[in-house]
Amino acid sequence: MGYFPDWRPAAGATVLPDEKLPLTQAVPMSLQHLLAMSGSTILAPLIMGFDPNVAVFFSGIGTLLFFAVTGGRVPSYLGSSFAFIAVIMAATGFAGGGPNPNIAVALGGIIAAGLVYALIGLVVMAIGAGWVEKLMPPAVTGAIGMSIGLNLAPVAVKQLAGSHAHLSIALATVLCMAMVSVYGRQATRRIAVLVALLFGYGMVLVLGNGLGLVPGIDFAAVAAAPWFGVPNFTAPRFEWSAISLIAPVAIVLVAENLGHIKALGAITGQSMDRYIGRGFLGDGLATMLAGAGGGTGVTTYAENIGVMAMTRVYSTLIFPMAAAIAIFLGLSPKFGAVLQTIPAPVLAGLAVSVFGLIASAMARIWVDNKVDFSDPRNLFTVGVALIMGAGDFTVNIGNFSLGGIGTSTFAALALYQLLGIGRRA
Repeated sequence: MGYFPDWRPAAGATVLPDEKLPLTQAVPMSLQHLLAMSGSTILAPLIMGFDPNVAVFFSGIGTLLFFAVTGGRVPSYLGSSFAFIAVIMAATGFAGGGPNPNIAVALGGIIAAGLVYALIGLVVMAIGAGWVEKLMPPAVTGAIGMSIGLNLAPVAVKQLAGSHAHLSIALATVLCMAMVSVYGRQATRRIAVLVALLFGYGMVLVLGNGLGLVPGIDFAAVAAAPWFGVPNFTAPRFEWSAISLIAPVAIVLVAENLGHIKALGAITGQSMDRYIGRGFLGDGLATMLAGAGGGTGVTTYAENIGVMAMTRVYSTLIFPMAAAIAIFLGLSPKFGAVLQTIPAPVLAGLAVSVFGLIASAMARIWVDNKVDFSDPRNLFTVGVALIMGAGDFTVNIGNFSLGGIGTSTFAALALYQLLGIGRRA
């Protein structure tokens, strides 16, 4: 068996990872995956004050790198990770709105997180992933993920502050995303963030640019931007204070990617456990590369797994095509200028929706895995982790600083293992 599969033509309704579609079918499918990832990949950098055009560019580059490292055997798209938002905003002192003036410091932390992630991947490739699953069972991963969402709550609430018009548009955006998620067709639900973004954007165009009731959108920068050009890359700067805050996010990415690879094995009917280490390594290297040029940390996307489950098309060849289109868009300053016009109240509404979903979706991990909360071990592990994360408990030792996400992560990992000493199960 070669490093890459020998992709054979698809023969049935279900297209397996090592099968390929005709180009006339593959291109529309790659566009669908691009739409599925676009809302979140654009939203995360805007909230953190990064250039969304650069983030889209590196999502494409990262996806190609992941494809190469995994030998084209794991169907995944890599987009901006929301796990970085809280720690980057803390490390840079960014409160939201406009460009983040301290991006370089954040990038150093992103590279460090990617390095830790990649090293974990190498260890898994050498000795297997069993130790990861023992270290991070569902009780722990759910607690860490929910802590991230709760830690972001003050950020979302602060972005809601403003005039009655600002609040109204933000809440209307929240309601739109909720309605699409609940009542939309399955295909539409996969792009709920994008639909809500377009809805809020349209509201501002009508009420602002059309009726003059709220501040309108200024398209001067869009008109002045060229169609093609090099993205605005930013060089990283390494500061221990930022690294200590951001690097622990690697633990969250490991748990996230592990769950995604397990899910892919379940829906394709082909176990992908032997590629877990390669998946970690590919994602870690992609995160380091993005951090080296001004992009956000990246992760495999559940949205794209949802598209695969819906269409039953799992061909890995779809994703390099989607990545190539993303790189092409990232090379268009005009596309980037359009992204920068997304109004503040729309971003505020999306932040409330997405941050809330980060927290609430983690409860599903506990439900799906039947975590026993009558067991004090689980109860105390989760409870302590949530308090530290939501309260942003920070530890300062000299120049070393570990924020709420980091303390919550390590509390969950350490407490679960400590409370397991001497137990049979």
